[in-house]
Amino acid sequence: MERAQFFSAQAGRTIEAPRRAKTRFAIGDVVKHKVFDFRGVIFDIDPVFANSEEWYAAIPEDIRPDRDQPFYHLLAESDENSYVAYVSQQNLLNDAVSGPVEHPDVHVYFQQFESGRYRMRRSLTH
Repeated sequence: MERAQFFSAQAGRTIEAPRRAKTRFAIGDVVKHKVFDFRGVIFDIDPVFANSEEWYAAIPEDIRPDRDQPFYHLLAESDENSYVAYVSQQNLLNDAVSGPVEHPDVHVYFQQFESGRYRMRRSLTH
């Protein structure tokens, strides 16, 4: 399999990843976590794990996800608060039927919630 490299500021290092990664979700999709009680909208995707080693090591071993899969950046919400989450593909389910996400930064990235997903602001697209 052909590999590519990219620098991840979040990880502070160069990451090696497949040249082509298959994602189950897209930017603007509303998803929920399989294990923990939160949901969110995807605003960025890494083809493989591209966060710090400390972050990865902090995940309990029995639920630690495989590094070689897409990881999604979410504007997340729970009953208590809003935050940014970093979640592996294996831990996400589609949640479009539950409606829009109430995260206060949704308007920074997206226009409107339509047909179960968000449309990215035109100024942020290529």
